[in-house]
Amino acid sequence: MLDQRPFDKNANHASTAPAFLSVWGLEAYYGESYIVQDVSFNVHEGEILALLGRNGAGKTSTLRTIARLGSPELKHGEIWLDHAPLHTMKAHQAAGAGIALVPEDRRIIAGLTVEENLKLAQIAPPVGWSLERIYELFPRLGERKWQEGVTLSGGEQQMLAIARALARDIKVLLLDEPYEGLAPVIVQEIAKTLNIIREQGITTVIVEQNAVAALKLADRAVILDTGSVVYDGSAKEVLDDEKLRAEYLAI
Repeated sequence: MLDQRPFDKNANHASTAPAFLSVWGLEAYYGESYIVQDVSFNVHEGEILALLGRNGAGKTSTLRTIARLGSPELKHGEIWLDHAPLHTMKAHQAAGAGIALVPEDRRIIAGLTVEENLKLAQIAPPVGWSLERIYELFPRLGERKWQEGVTLSGGEQQMLAIARALARDIKVLLLDEPYEGLAPVIVQEIAKTLNIIREQGITTVIVEQNAVAALKLADRAVILDTGSVVYDGSAKEVLDDEKLRAEYLAI
């Protein structure tokens, strides 16, 4: 049930309000192989978008392209964030414009404590949340601030990875498989945290194999299949549509 209306980088499918993050006609490659093919979607400020699909659908590659990491290589398309053309930027420039990617492997720096990981993120401007504000949102990190980051539990490492992103002045949080390997109770805790982050006006795009958990959290969903958009609409509609979930998400 793909929305067949033309994509407009200045308007969201579900609303006539201007988009905050807009991806338009995205094509990206690894070598000579397509991985993302003509992907377009819009996200409003403060919205949570679930970017879903089977393994190999192009979800992580789409996040990496938005963050301008250089791999996969952007061959065509435009990415706009709050009127800034991300598609013309390098990764450090996109980060300075307000993009933060939390990768699946979290990339906690070995040998550094929790607090040192956070302070390292704040070395260069623009600085985001203070340590006090971060510890208020993540009290476990405050309790363990002198503990080496890589010795934390999986859930605590995920909290640290998100907190490290917030330590920068960000506009969009890109999350790649934040629930991977976590117990259901920790998944619920992180979901509550992401809702609080949304209340602070931060826009979030979440890629997650636990599609049901992501859909319960999200306002809207975009589903990719073999690198292309096959659905763009309400997250609740996906939850309610058994045929759609079976066809594209295998749930």
